[in-house]
Amino acid sequence: MEHQFTIYNTLDRKKEQFVPLHAPHVGMYVCGPTVYGDAHLGHARPAITFDVLFRYLTHIGYKVRYVRNITDVGHLEHDADEGEDKIAKKARLEELEPMEVVQYYLNRYHKAMEELNVLSPSIEPHASGHIIEQIQLVQKILDAGYAYESEGSVYFDVAKYNKDYHYGKLSGRNLDDVLNTTRDLDGQSEKRNPADFALWKKAQPEHIMRWPSPWSDGFPGWHAECTAMGRKYLGEHFDIHGGGMDLIFPHHECEIAQSVASQGDDMVHYWMHNNMITINGTKMGKSLGNFITLDEFFTGTHKLLAQAYTPMTIRFFILQAHYRSTVDFSNEALQASEKGLLRLMEAVEGLRKITPATATSEGINIKEIREKCYEAMNDDLNTPIVIAQLFEGARIINNVIAGNATISAEDLKELKDTFHLFCFDIMGLKEEKGSSDGREAAYGKVVDMLLAQRMKAKANKDWTTSDEIRNTLTALGFEIKDTKDGFEWRLNK
Repeated sequence: MEHQFTIYNTLDRKKEQFVPLHAPHVGMYVCGPTVYGDAHLGHARPAITFDVLFRYLTHIGYKVRYVRNITDVGHLEHDADEGEDKIAKKARLEELEPMEVVQYYLNRYHKAMEELNVLSPSIEPHASGHIIEQIQLVQKILDAGYAYESEGSVYFDVAKYNKDYHYGKLSGRNLDDVLNTTRDLDGQSEKRNPADFALWKKAQPEHIMRWPSPWSDGFPGWHAECTAMGRKYLGEHFDIHGGGMDLIFPHHECEIAQSVASQGDDMVHYWMHNNMITINGTKMGKSLGNFITLDEFFTGTHKLLAQAYTPMTIRFFILQAHYRSTVDFSNEALQASEKGLLRLMEAVEGLRKITPATATSEGINIKEIREKCYEAMNDDLNTPIVIAQLFEGARIINNVIAGNATISAEDLKELKDTFHLFCFDIMGLKEEKGSSDGREAAYGKVVDMLLAQRMKAKANKDWTTSDEIRNTLTALGFEIKDTKDGFEWRLNK
């Protein structure tokens, strides 16, 4: 491949050159949502991060099979092994079938992802649709001697596994640390060791979601689904497994143990994790009252929001930080992102208005912008640097429009191509239009007509009329800018 793309591997804790196992094919598995509630900002970040990775790997020539799972069974309320299934609880409280709950929130999740311009994955398997594969995985681990049955449930024997391999290599923990921090839970007596985790849980009589197995009527443990479905759709060895850093332990640590115990070696080559989003420096949580859904962001209906924010403002806000850094939400930060996005979109619009000159002004290097964007993307998806380069392009566009610089037809095409490629194709931003009934377009035409009348008044040296139109529009919140080719305007919020 032409591009030397580097990726930070959480397993090795360093950047490595990305070398696919079966180039040009790439297998990528990302942990998707548990569908028992509306998507929130924490769901948006991994979706956008791995969407950009999917877009970029595809752009540089790889054929990517992107698998993003849907957890619709086995994710328990208190931890990975104990408590009530979150979807089953929602179904019981609302007197619905569990799959009604799943479908309702999955539809809403898909709608939110569509608004964020997140591409659909190649395959979106459900945990409930792969019970057979999970039972087979549990049986393989039992046969290998790294699991045991207890009162109809099956648990992974962490201590025995740790003697032969290393439990904790992804999170950097050792087994003593895990043992010392494991809570004493109800039902702990079923386990030989408090660090052991469930591969299969026997269902209690009141449990709605259950399937027959060699051990009991029950359901798979939360960790089993990704290992089973990753192997089914990507094989015993695949390139990338991703998700939020909150999944490193225990979920992804347990996945590594399951795959090694069942097949003798690691399944995943590169582990990727995006960092979390905080709100005013505090982790999001329903109990803290700072849990904001994406729909609330889009409508501005949460008490912590000063206004509504468009999906592209949310996407741009997330991309302004490197995916491995923490992002702290505040209204001020999102309002700054809103203004920054507007600047970029105005630059895109400005590109359409430029008339090329015979030569580009000295000191302007358009090709360097594209090169630096590629350099940033190849350096572990450094989207903030890409955005900085696009702002440099915006500065050039504004100077040309203002008559302070010129650009050749060749360089203008290069700049248009660079903006389209990195702003839209790779970063996944899009121009957000007004209402679909045409009122916004008609509204803009009225403003254009008034400013055209002002241009005529200026040409006739009718300064009174010219100033009156400008002052009236300014008082209404419009920002008017005269250019060598006419005028530009925007409505300030």
